[in-house]
Amino acid sequence: MRFTLGQPVARTLSSIPFLIGLVFLAPTSVVAQLPFFTDDTDTTDKRKFHLEFSNEFDWLQRDALPGKRQNTTVLTLNYGLTDRIELGANVPYIKAYNDRVSRLGDPSGIGDAQFGVKARLRDERENSRIPAIAVIFYLDTPTGSTRRQLGSGLMDYWLYGALQKSLTKRTKGRVNGGVIFNGNRSIVNGAIRSSRGETFTANGSLVRDFTSRLKLGGELFGAVTNNFNSSQRQIVGQIGGGYMLSERFEFTFGILSGRLAASPRVGVNLGFAYDFK
Repeated sequence: MRFTLGQPVARTLSSIPFLIGLVFLAPTSVVAQLPFFTDDTDTTDKRKFHLEFSNEFDWLQRDALPGKRQNTTVLTLNYGLTDRIELGANVPYIKAYNDRVSRLGDPSGIGDAQFGVKARLRDERENSRIPAIAVIFYLDTPTGSTRRQLGSGLMDYWLYGALQKSLTKRTKGRVNGGVIFNGNRSIVNGAIRSSRGETFTANGSLVRDFTSRLKLGGELFGAVTNNFNSSQRQIVGQIGGGYMLSERFEFTFGILSGRLAASPRVGVNLGFAYDFK
């Protein structure tokens, strides 16, 4: 689940060098799906924290004019409330790059803050065809400026399910499906912006551990509004992976490309994940 710390952006960004230094001080494995949007069914260990940082730079579709490019920085913090329930919170920082003729300029600032909970309902079992199952719910609060087009202006509710299955000892498949009930979210964060009503989302990923440190995979994400508005549909594909620099710290990377108006044309995603033990 991709949530971030709800603190002032300037303080967040100034603390990043400290956080990067901290993760190298201690050696257990990171449970995360970065850089992929497809969520896994794993939850953070009870009374432990899990930190994720990601930065995605996107070149937007021509239909998005006057918007040309967008950079989204997200710092995520998850907490294991129990062995099977995880809480999360985040605030993205968005920088938009518009055409010179736009009166908006190049706005930047905090986007819509997100708060959520994941419940792990079933673990995968050996010799069973039934996958691991989790249910995730979170809400977006309208903290981003609508005047500068950094937020939706609405309270959004997103409910989705996650399935996870080991196809081989080294390869896992994951599938998500759900509904955003107000339908307003940043296109970079995996949904549809400026559209009221329900938005239906579906995505899946296939990730393989090539070595004990390196994982690589791909995913496909899709979204459509309940009225099938062509300007609000989205299809995004991504390839990427992660490399374990230590037992707690993973560097992640991805390249993505999308079609249809609400998708980024092409994007690059870099980040890291860290487990506090």
